[in-house]
Amino acid sequence: METWEELEEKCLHCDRCELCRTRHNVVFGVGNRSSRLLFVGEGPGEQEDLQGVPFVGPAGKLLDDMLSIIDLDREKCYIANIVKCRPPRNRDPQPQEQDACIGFLENQIALLQPKIIVCLGRIAAMRLIRPDFKISREHGQFTEKGGILFTALYHPSALLRDESKRPDTFSDLKALQAKVREVCTRTL
Repeated sequence: METWEELEEKCLHCDRCELCRTRHNVVFGVGNRSSRLLFVGEGPGEQEDLQGVPFVGPAGKLLDDMLSIIDLDREKCYIANIVKCRPPRNRDPQPQEQDACIGFLENQIALLQPKIIVCLGRIAAMRLIRPDFKISREHGQFTEKGGILFTALYHPSALLRDESKRPDTFSDLKALQAKVREVCTRTL
């Protein structure tokens, strides 16, 4: 198995899809590499592409606020994306782009060995939980796959666009907090 450093180096030089042609930076991931809690978004936006760090724009600020509600921060979890390069105009990553990049995330998961994976938004949930996942109906529910608990929250960008989803997300966050306390006995 590759080390974190080897995997990141390989990712930084990836040219498996067309997204490599327009990126400023590869957005590999950030956080505690010993955590048992992984948050996965769909892909970098403009600010993430410019800074090379996931969730640093307005959605990232909201994610930080969401984490603080449940006594977490970026030092207690790991944050990554399905694709590591920004899709043009922040469009959804296309299936072939996801396919080209998913190996990096799979290797991050193998290295991290999380107990819980939180999908941020429908794209991540459809890729990691189930292709027909419906975020509006299934957010906050836990599913076990391969010894890992998966759940999905509304993407922070969706919460910025539609504040009516925030009460549900607060409830989902509190359920996540309880589940983390239950299953993450080692360092978060």
